[in-house]
This record gives sequence, structure tokens and C-alpha cells, in this order.
Amino acid sequence: MNLSLLLLVPLITLTALLFCKGLKQVRSISLFGSAVQFVLSFVLLYWYWKERASGNNAAFLFEENYVWYAPLHINYHIGVDGISVAMILLTSFVVLAGVLVSWKVETLSKEFFFLLLFLGVGAYGFFISLDLFTLFFFLELSVIPKYLLIGIWGSGKKEYSAMKLALMLMGGSGFVFIGLAGLFFNTNTVDGTHTFDILQIAQMHIPLEVQQIFFPFAFVGFGVFGALFPFHTWVPDGHSSAPTAASMFLAGISMKLGGYGCLRVATFLMPDAAQQYSWIIIILSCIAILYGAFATMMQTDLKYINAYSSVSHCGFVLLGIGILTKTAIAGAVMQMVSHGLMTALFFAAIGMIYDRTHTRQMAQLGGLLKVMPFISTVFVIVALCSLGLPGLSGFVAEVTIFMGSWERADAFYKVATIVACASIVVTAVYILRVVGKAIMGPLASKEFNLIKDAGWHEKLATGLLVVAIVAIGVAPFWLNNLIGPDADLIMKNISNGMVIK
Repeated sequence: MNLSLLLLVPLITLTALLFCKGLKQVRSISLFGSAVQFVLSFVLLYWYWKERASGNNAAFLFEENYVWYAPLHINYHIGVDGISVAMILLTSFVVLAGVLVSWKVETLSKEFFFLLLFLGVGAYGFFISLDLFTLFFFLELSVIPKYLLIGIWGSGKKEYSAMKLALMLMGGSGFVFIGLAGLFFNTNTVDGTHTFDILQIAQMHIPLEVQQIFFPFAFVGFGVFGALFPFHTWVPDGHSSAPTAASMFLAGISMKLGGYGCLRVATFLMPDAAQQYSWIIIILSCIAILYGAFATMMQTDLKYINAYSSVSHCGFVLLGIGILTKTAIAGAVMQMVSHGLMTALFFAAIGMIYDRTHTRQMAQLGGLLKVMPFISTVFVIVALCSLGLPGLSGFVAEVTIFMGSWERADAFYKVATIVACASIVVTAVYILRVVGKAIMGPLASKEFNLIKDAGWHEKLATGLLVVAIVAIGVAPFWLNNLIGPDADLIMKNISNGMVIK
């Protein structure tokens, strides 16, 4: 399996888009390119499982390593493990669904789809990078397209929201770069040179005093992307002003870049510091979980409801990482995948409702199940997934994190688990409230009788995401088996000197 295809296919698609003439060509090329990426991600999954079944126990498979810039020892080094494969699958689902949901975008359509698919290039490259500079390069690729998508095609305070998002993410990137540079200049290979190579750094023992300095930079920097409290304030404004597909990508993929970076870079490469700072990560995560839940309960705008709930749900990701047990880390990865699918579906449903009713205010909605049963059913399914209903992915991911956190014997971890669990009650309140007011009951307006239900492209987009959520919720073993061995590998670096079963 040639991993470079994950970058080559979207780049070819982007090139083809430049020569398109007319909306029909733009749509066709975008859909074909994203569909090929979708199929390619499953081909990768197949070959990955086949290699593991044949006895290949290498930490990363399908590696490619080429010198990119020799003076600074920067390599185009890529490869995947089970965690990477899971994130690539998530990206392919969200990109394809985003293209389908944006089918009726007519204003600067070529530019819109170009920027949307360009975001996918950054995500794929980030998840397969095994060189820290290459990883940082792909992280940065996606910041400007987000700014443009919100600033041009957004709504409400779009200029303000776009600028706030770009500045905060650039600030986070600055912190990340300091952390990565600190790692680079404190590594020494056999020949005495420094390295950005993740696999080489993982085999070295970075001095504790160095880790203590640069771990906060790396973790907080990536945490800004992952809605780490109190650096989450770009999330509500960015999501509320972004067009539907951009909201799907922001919450579904971009926020997962942060969680993945916190795990793969900060925690994996600086395990001693991760142990020392874990209590701070856990406290901030619990604050985010409860604050996000209570803030969501106070919202009346559907997009703000999903945005603040994303802060809460991403808190579970960071909690799982901060707990530092194999089960909790596996749960954190499952939560990244689950929340990515769930929040993308939620924003898709909200976008479809807004396109038809021209409002996102709960007080102005009601009885939508009567006039658009398909969209309303999707909305209810994803709402119940957010609530943590058994049989859907949200339940599986959160329970895994809770089980992993309860494995820690100290009272501090028990209290943190209880606090995080308490958010479920608050989540139930705002989820049942929004479903009851927006979907159930009598029609809020006679004009809603003229509303049409979802089109074929919207049904296909949301159907794909619903199937994925149910597949994880009903049969989570395949995802757990995919990421479990790699969570164990991460723990071998993290658990030095820790008594964790």
C-alpha cells in the first residue's frame, strides 16, 4: 500500500478543479475525488489488517522515508499504525459527507470545493507523518483555508469569527513549534546529529528537565486545536459562523488534530513530563467537560449548542489521555472517532434545518418531524448519540474512558471520573430539551408546511455518518482491535515507573 496516494489523490482532484468550467463539473470532480479517497481509506484498512494478520508487528506499516531538506534533517517520513488508520477513515467519511452536503453551494463554488478538499490534504498528511516537521507542515496547511471558508461563505459575525479562529490556531501553532524545536535540539542520533523523526525520538531518553520545559508548549499548542480549556473560545464563534461543510470539518477533523497531537507527540515522546503534568490535564479536562455541558444548556442557537457540546465531548478525549492507562487512551481515540462522526452529522442536520427554515433558534422551531421526517430522524439519532445512548458510538467511547480512568487507584482519579460522569445528566437535559422543542410538538409556523425533506445528496451524506456511528456502537470490537495494540505501545513509553494494570 503506497500511503502517498492519500495525498496524491486529493492533490490531483484539486488540480482538476482548477480547470473545471461550470458548477456541474465542479460538483462531479469534487464528488469523484472524495469518493476515491473514501474507497482508498478502506483499501488501507484492508491491507493494514492483512499485514497484521500475517504477523507483521512493526510499530508502523507502509513506511516511506525520503530526505526532504538535508541541512535540518527534515524527511518526508510517513507510516501508519491502527490509530492513524482510524483517523484516516474518519477523515474520509467527513470529507465525502461535506462535499455531498455542499451540493447546492453556488457562490464561488470552485473556490469553495477547492478549499474544502484542501483541508483534507492537511488532515491526511498530519495523520500519516512520522517526522515532526512534516507533521507541523501539514498542521499549518489547514489554518488559512478555514479562515477563508468562514470569512467568505460564513454567516453572522463571519469576519470576526474567522479572524479569531485563525489567530488562536496560529497562536497554538506557535506553541507547538516551540515544543517541536525543543525536542529537535535535545536529540542526538548515533552520528551526533539532531532529528525530527518520531520513531527515533521515542527510542531516546529526553532529559526530564527538558521534557518539563517543552511538554507544556506541545500539549497546550495542540490543545488549542482540541478545545483545551481555557483556550476553547474560538470554537463557538468559529462553528456558529462557518458554512455547514466547514463546521463539519472543523469539529469533525480539525479538533481531532489537537487530540492526536497531544497523544502522538506530547505524551508519547515526553512520557515523564506527561506523568508529572497529568493531574493538571485531568483538572482542565474535567472543567471543560462540565463547563461545556452547562454552557450548552444555556444556548438557544442550534449551532452554538453543538459547538459548546463539542467543547465538553473533546474534554473526554483529553481526560482519557491525561489518565494514562491503556484503556483510557484507547477510549480517547475512540472518542475522537466517535465525536468526529457525531458532530459532523449534527452540523449537517443543523445546516439542512437552517437552509429550509432560515433560523437556528429553538424558540422559532417546532414540529419539524411532521414536515421533514428524514432530517428530523437523523437529528434525533445524532442527539441520542451525543447523549450516550447504548448502541451508538458515543456510549462506547465514553464508557471506555470511564473504565480506564476508574482503573487508577488514587482517590483523585476516582473523583475525576465521578465529575466527568456527572456531565451525562447535564447532557441529557439539553439534548432532550432541544429535541423536544425543535423536532417534536406542533408546527411553529404555517410556512413550514412548504418545506421539502432531504435530497438524495443529503440522504447519502447523513446516511454514511449514521451507518458509521451505529457500526461503532453495535460492534465496537473492530475499532478496539484496530487501536488497542497501538495504545499498548504508547503505554510502554508512558508507564515507566507507574504501577498501572
